[in-house]
Amino acid sequence: MDYQPVVVKHHPRPSSKPNSESRYWRQFKHPVFIKEYAPVTSVHFSPSKPHRYAVTAASRVQIYAPRTQKVTKTVSRFKDVARSGSIRADGKLLVAGDDTGLVQVFDISSRAILRTFDSHKQPVHVTKFSSLVPTQVLSCSDDTTTKIWDVPSQSCITTFTAHTDYVRSGQPSASNPHLFLTGSYDSTVRLFDSRSGQSEMVMGGGSSSGGNVPVEQVLMFPSGTVVLSSAGPILRVWDLVAGGRCVRALSNHQKTITAMTFNADASRLLTGGLDQMVKVYDIGTYKIAHTMRYPAPILCLAISPDETHIAAGMTDGTLSVRRRNPKASEVSGDAALANAILRSGTFESFLGGSLPAIGEGKVRSKAKAKPLGEVDEFRIESKRTKRLKNYDKLLKSFKYSAALDSVLRKHVPPTTTFALIQELIHRDGLRTALAGRDDVLLEPILRLLVKHVTDPRFGEMVCDVASIVIQMYTPILGQSPLIDTLFLRLRRKVTAELRFQRELQKTKGALDMIFSSLASPTVAHV
Repeated sequence: MDYQPVVVKHHPRPSSKPNSESRYWRQFKHPVFIKEYAPVTSVHFSPSKPHRYAVTAASRVQIYAPRTQKVTKTVSRFKDVARSGSIRADGKLLVAGDDTGLVQVFDISSRAILRTFDSHKQPVHVTKFSSLVPTQVLSCSDDTTTKIWDVPSQSCITTFTAHTDYVRSGQPSASNPHLFLTGSYDSTVRLFDSRSGQSEMVMGGGSSSGGNVPVEQVLMFPSGTVVLSSAGPILRVWDLVAGGRCVRALSNHQKTITAMTFNADASRLLTGGLDQMVKVYDIGTYKIAHTMRYPAPILCLAISPDETHIAAGMTDGTLSVRRRNPKASEVSGDAALANAILRSGTFESFLGGSLPAIGEGKVRSKAKAKPLGEVDEFRIESKRTKRLKNYDKLLKSFKYSAALDSVLRKHVPPTTTFALIQELIHRDGLRTALAGRDDVLLEPILRLLVKHVTDPRFGEMVCDVASIVIQMYTPILGQSPLIDTLFLRLRRKVTAELRFQRELQKTKGALDMIFSSLASPTVAHV
């Protein structure tokens, strides 16, 4: 019969390992920090490849290349602080506002000013192209108005005047070309219709027990049926189908939420705040799936359409760009996917005579293609013999003492050490492994017992080993100060643990009495 290696039992830890969701977001690493001259107030990724992104800070908008993180274009033709640089869906035009009230449309390749809209009287904090009507631009200003501009005719189509304070956030609908969502410092979220020029729905996004709170950000789902708004540290979810009813209110940030964005398929929501935290929500449950910490308060946040970059702008002028290297299975396109299949299983892919069907789009499945072949075909596999660990080799040779010494080193996890001790107990070889030791060889065993005597995973086994060690080495106590000190430490630790367990038992008894009295029926006295 072949030798069976020692089975290392994996105990559950109080702190669970990161789940698959956290592992995915942890892939965004190696952040690149770019220092700007002023706070970074806006970051926007181009929807078209290669997904360049516009960074607005001070009196300029810079276009960065995602692969090199280098500036490819700089637009600085502003008279005051620039705001909300946004790239059109085709990646050819850029729109931005400034603190003088101007809204300008630029040609990215030549950086020439194509259109200028100057009706606003105060700073313009929001400028965005409509995704459904690329020739329309939305602008929101501190003069309490929201305007829709027609780029070819350089004229204002509609002006919304329902807000009574600064309008600092807004978004064109991705499902209806006539609907526009805005949030204002008057603590309301409004849904406007360009056909009527009126506010079709009002949502009190900032009301709270402490008074009215300005609405910092609004975000509409691609379906156009649900709206998100942030006012202070509170994130609210509004159902437009139910008439703008608030269905959820989430408070997971410690300070004001200043940025919100969706991932590519709107299945995850990313929020950034002045508490220097970015939180990732699962849209299905609105529970936090992951948290990222940044070195300064966050003003803006964006994720690239291919989910390879996360860019965040901060109050101290720092732009942080985290990058994730996509796996081969996530690369879109038939050619790339075919190459990935060929690399993953060459012979198996051709057993059936053809490659599996390849569809376009992003593929996230890690499963390999199943072998396709005839029913009567046989595949012969040769199993490679696993190499034994050092302690298994020593156990196999019945060198029990040496096997125990090999797992008492610092780099060996305690699960492995106690698995081998358990194997020695089963072999009735623990006494043999512990016998004949001087103070140098006995020291690591006692240190192991002192360290793990209160660990609930190994406490019972530590007591068994300690009783054997005490029986075997009691006659030599007093001959080594180091060994005597370790025995005293073990005794003090056991005494403290017994005292702690007695207190726990008292507390448990008191709680049981309280719970039983609450659960018992009340007796009516006549």
